[in-house]
Amino acid sequence: MKYKHHDIVVKTVSNRVSYHCITKETKEIIEKSEIKNGIVVLSSSHTTCSLFFEEYMHDKNYYGDEYIQVDINNIMDKIVPKCNTETQYFSPGPEHIDFGLGLVDPAYPQEKWTMLNTDAHIKSSIFGNNSLTFIIKDGEIRLGSLGKIYFADWDQLRERTRKVNVLVMGD
Repeated sequence: MKYKHHDIVVKTVSNRVSYHCITKETKEIIEKSEIKNGIVVLSSSHTTCSLFFEEYMHDKNYYGDEYIQVDINNIMDKIVPKCNTETQYFSPGPEHIDFGLGLVDPAYPQEKWTMLNTDAHIKSSIFGNNSLTFIIKDGEIRLGSLGKIYFADWDQLRERTRKVNVLVMGD
């Protein structure tokens, strides 16, 4: 049994939910792994992000989001409205704000407003899927003819560089 680890780097946008099709990158990683039969696992360690498997929808809005993604946004926004003020949700509380301001890491700016992403945490928890697993048979990922792999960043506050961890395992 062989194992190959890779990362897919995703650059997200600000001011809206960021969707990214990562099917092509996943297929390239599988091909380079030379594993013909096994599985591929994709995982996100970001608590405001989700991975999902969906049919490619050809119609897009002016931002380039597929209509199914626009529909997902509309439904999720009804369930969990965007966090616009520090009193809208209980989270983040004062202890978490103090913790965040104490971090010495360029990935976490020392600004209170950057922690007003409670909606993104809730949406990620509701939507789920911090990991996906697919079968590889004869060197091909089994997605069907229309299936695509997507990464969603629910955090609309700022642009980020995100990573999807990929493990290809098999023979």
